[in-house]
Amino acid sequence: TKTKMFCACKNDGDERRPNINICPICLGHPGTLPTINKQAVESVIRVGLALEGKISDRSNFDRKSYFYPDLPKGYQISQYDHPLVERGLLKGIRVTRIHLEEDAGRLVHEEGIRNKELGNDENISDHNSKFIIHNSSLVDFNRAGLPLMELVTEPDIKNAKEASAFARELQLILRYLGASDADMEKGQMRIEANISIAPKDAKEFGTKVEVKNINSFKAVHDAIEYELKRQEEILADGKKVIQETRGWNDVKKITESQRSKEEANDYRYFPEPDLPPLDIRTAFDLEKLKNEIPELPEAKRRRFGEEFGLDKKTVEIIATDKLWADYFEQSVSELKSKIMGGDVQLLANYFTSDLKSLAKNAGPADIKITPERFAHLISLIQQGKISSRIAKDLLLKMFETGEDPETLIQSQGMELVSDEGEIGKIIDDVLAGNAKSVADFKKGKLNALQFLLGQVMAQTKGKADPNIAKKILKEKLK
Repeated sequence: TKTKMFCACKNDGDERRPNINICPICLGHPGTLPTINKQAVESVIRVGLALEGKISDRSNFDRKSYFYPDLPKGYQISQYDHPLVERGLLKGIRVTRIHLEEDAGRLVHEEGIRNKELGNDENISDHNSKFIIHNSSLVDFNRAGLPLMELVTEPDIKNAKEASAFARELQLILRYLGASDADMEKGQMRIEANISIAPKDAKEFGTKVEVKNINSFKAVHDAIEYELKRQEEILADGKKVIQETRGWNDVKKITESQRSKEEANDYRYFPEPDLPPLDIRTAFDLEKLKNEIPELPEAKRRRFGEEFGLDKKTVEIIATDKLWADYFEQSVSELKSKIMGGDVQLLANYFTSDLKSLAKNAGPADIKITPERFAHLISLIQQGKISSRIAKDLLLKMFETGEDPETLIQSQGMELVSDEGEIGKIIDDVLAGNAKSVADFKKGKLNALQFLLGQVMAQTKGKADPNIAKKILKEKLK
């Protein structure tokens, strides 16, 4: 969203100056009144619809009371018994609830801050030093009050691999819906794993331990694996697992105890008196929100596999980014309009390797090559007008200039050489310089032919028509 959950302060995750996007409302000053961000509520409803959840008829916000230095009000506006969404399903995992709340601020712990202001000897603890050393924690409230969606699952996840797969798919769906960039490195998505082990044939789960501070998919996997092993060892020794909150230490690759785990009644939830209950079906057009949901990742994977005949690995790479998936589909449409029976697999190969490699972390809007011109390049390869070597060089030029491939072929002198006499002379030189490969071919080693053809293409810098070169090469090797 452009603004925070309950005030008009900017929601700017790129702001690096502390305490810039703040106001009396998100700082919890007495007498201030919050206002609900409608766009944030709509985003959560869309997520609920995408996960086949039940959208509540009525919902309300609650105060969740607890103290922490980055929580300026002394409570957090959240949702307790009437969340926006109940139930749902993702990758076979049942979703219990999805609710909306405000985020807390951010603490920056700095050890050994040097105070240069003190020059009076009476205040200097070490007379051999010009500075006092302090251990300090600084609070940045820019994040305080940002809209935060929380999704809770049923205990259906059996292992670390399933947990990581669930989290990845959720991230992708959030991006497809435009609900969040869900960039874990920027703190836009966080994962908390609740882990418990039950003895075989037990009717109840074991003691639950919550692991926080998980900020990457690899860390999700590693933290769960470690915690499962830790709990198994405790139970094997005949001891009891303590219900607590632990943090994941990504350097030591261990979980560390933070505090005993609170129960719901410890937070003293009660309805937020400054915000009215929401009559969802009156305040929001659910049919319109449902129609705004795009084709979701799993449906896109299935369609791309069926419609284009692509393998699962290729489809997975393409569907990982909605904008790139749209670019790919536009390219396919253009290719088929240029050539009846356009080779989609060829386009996919150049898309997933060469084009994505050049683009790196950029999106389709950030590169100069349009889907039309990318498809034009593939059509030239398919029609045999350029070799694969020229295609790769051409793609690089297109990436730099954005120009049409045929225009570049003419201006850069990249036309395919198809003159049999010219190619024949080059083949004679190649055969004269590779007597061993010629002998190997005559002994029945067919790989030698491919090697010799590669030498011809190398000498012509990829400009020789490979079909003509192969034909002449076979004739001369008889």
